This record gives sequence, C-alpha cells and structure tokens, in this order.
Amino acid sequence: MGEVRLSAFARREWGPLYGAVRTALVTDGWQAVPLTLTAVCLTALLQVAQHQPWGYGPVRLIGAVRAEDPLWLGLLRTPLSLFVPALDLPVWGALAQILLVFGIAEITVGRGRTLAVAYLATLAGTLYARIGIALGPDAFAGLGLPASDAHVVDTGPSAAVVGLAVFVCWRHRAWFTAGLVVAAMVVEVVVKPNLAGKEHLAAIAAALALCAALSVQRTAVDDDSAVDDSSEWLSGRRRPAPSAGRARPR
Repeated sequence: MGEVRLSAFARREWGPLYGAVRTALVTDGWQAVPLTLTAVCLTALLQVAQHQPWGYGPVRLIGAVRAEDPLWLGLLRTPLSLFVPALDLPVWGALAQILLVFGIAEITVGRGRTLAVAYLATLAGTLYARIGIALGPDAFAGLGLPASDAHVVDTGPSAAVVGLAVFVCWRHRAWFTAGLVVAAMVVEVVVKPNLAGKEHLAAIAAALALCAALSVQRTAVDDDSAVDDSSEWLSGRRRPAPSAGRARPR
C-alpha cells in the first residue's frame, strides 16, 4: 500500500515534468536545450577565466555585482552576473544546477520565459542587497544586512536557479517540490545568515510574486471569457460549454 501511494504521489508531483522533458529530449536530443548548454559553457568559461591572472580583472569588471557599486553599473553587469560563479565554491555544483534547472525550465516554459525569470530572480537579489544594507543589521525580522556586505559579490547563477525552480514547480503544480526548495533556502538563512542566503530568499519572493500576478491575470481572463460565453448564450447565439469539459488553467 505504501509503495502504491508513493508511486501515485511521484506521478502526480513529477509526472507532467518528466513527460515533457523526456519527450523533448527523445525527439530533439540536446538541440532541445540550446540556452541551457550556452549557459553551462559560458559559466564554465568565466569560471576558468576568473581563476587566471589575466582573466580575474576582466571578469570582475563585466560580471561582478556589489552593493557598493553605482546602481547603473550594477544593472549593467547583472545580465552577465547570472553566469559568474562564486570564487570560493566548487563550480561543478553550479554547472549541475544550471544544466538541470535551466534545462527543465527551457523545455517546459520556453527559452524566453526561462531567461526572463532567471534575470528577474537575479535582479531581485541584487536590489535586495542594497535595500538590506540601507535597513541595517538591526532591521525587523533580520531583513537588514551589515554594511560590510556592500563589498561582497552577488550570488551569481544560484539566485536564478532558485527562482526558476520555484516558477517551474508552480507552472506544473509540483507544490511539494516547491515547498522543499523554499524550506531549504529558509534553513540556509537560519543556519548561515549571509548575503547569499538572503538573496536566494529575495529571488524566491520575486518568483512567487510573478506567479501570483500570472495567476490573477489568468483568473481575470477566464472570468472575462465566462462573461462573454454567458452573454452569447443569453442572446441566443450559442450555448455555453458544460463546465466539466472546460480545461483546467495551468
């Protein structure tokens, strides 16, 4: 009985994602994820470059975002900062995260949305760092940051990965997985309350805000469609379709 329930849960939670990803990879192979492969290669290239004497300065110049930098400069560097991994962490972890999360997102929500959500999540972390430092370390509920964090480089691809993971889970109603991602990031901040962890939470907040806005938009569109259908039916032009046959919005 336990195995049956676990199997049913797995199909309900990950079945749509698995089916979409498997179909795309079987049909198109690696050609299904060109954005993901580009992101992985660019991240690996920047990682190699920033560990070389000739490459550290240029990579910092074009892709390192700090709260102490002028806002216009931070915004200018933010797009490339998605692909600049942390110097003090193993790059293989970042590459694996990008390959998995970007790949699933590119297949299931499209390249444009993947890039847009990744940028939104990264931008949220970048802007939070400035707000948190302005609030100070004694801000309510630990929302602030110490002034020393102004010199710390932003998280790089990890904020984009976290934001995309939440967005994809919402898109495919994988609520348990989304909850795990959020819980893991909260635990990270509790155990190690640093800039990176709080930027991850800012990325999640931005992704959830986007999901809420899209849900409201879809509800409004569905309501407008329902009103139009009722008006046509009342005017005698057509009959409304049975409610049981309406596709469930995703």
